[in-house]
Amino acid sequence: MTSFRQILDNFAPIGLDEMTSVRLMTRIDTKYLFPVSRMSELLSSISSNYQVLEIDGEREYNYKTVYFDTPSLLFYNQHVTGKLTRYKVRMRTYETNGLTFLEVKEKSNKGRTSKTRIRSDEGDPHEDEPSRSFLQELVSADAALLKPVINTGFTRITLVNLADEERITVDYNLSWHNFRGDAVEMPFLAIAEIKRDKSNVLSMFYQRLKSMGVRSTGFSKYCTGMALLNNIPKRNNIKPKILLLNKIKNEYDRNGLD
Repeated sequence: MTSFRQILDNFAPIGLDEMTSVRLMTRIDTKYLFPVSRMSELLSSISSNYQVLEIDGEREYNYKTVYFDTPSLLFYNQHVTGKLTRYKVRMRTYETNGLTFLEVKEKSNKGRTSKTRIRSDEGDPHEDEPSRSFLQELVSADAALLKPVINTGFTRITLVNLADEERITVDYNLSWHNFRGDAVEMPFLAIAEIKRDKSNVLSMFYQRLKSMGVRSTGFSKYCTGMALLNNIPKRNNIKPKILLLNKIKNEYDRNGLD
């Protein structure tokens, strides 16, 4: 069986400087979960329609993310209770080049995602005046209460269709760690996300997923990791996602590695 990494070599490369039109800091996001063992099947038929982000000859990138929340877990509760306007605050490090950004994501009541970020150093954002001001402006009075609550790690490939102003990310090798030393890893899971300015129904990537029987689903790395690793309220709200993850793991175990 041809591995998805071999298939990824067939994609034409694109550099960061060529991706300006698909930065999509305000966009519609749609997520899809499936076994990583189906990556070859997914990628094999779209290699002529998408380019893959390549930096210094690399096409797979490791990310490390620290999520922040208030002591009452305001952002977690906003998400699991379905609040229409909600936030996430995170510090993301691109391990390939060591760059770190402090980011605030807002999901509006219109279903659009906006991301604002600034360069930062790893560590406590409260100790850095630009970071403090950035958080104060975007999350107001809650900024001073924010503390790190969970770490995540994953590997990502990024696909681009410039003609359709579409960017695709596919994440795998997922892991979560809390600050008590607990951890969970999901090597069986892949998460694809279509990022567009408008509906994705004309997207070839969407059509390919549909033909594979993969349907869109809401999914938060942050909330899922928090529910898996911590005894916190409203864990039952995440239960349908846990059942989906178990189903994906069972399919992965039946079919083996990609």
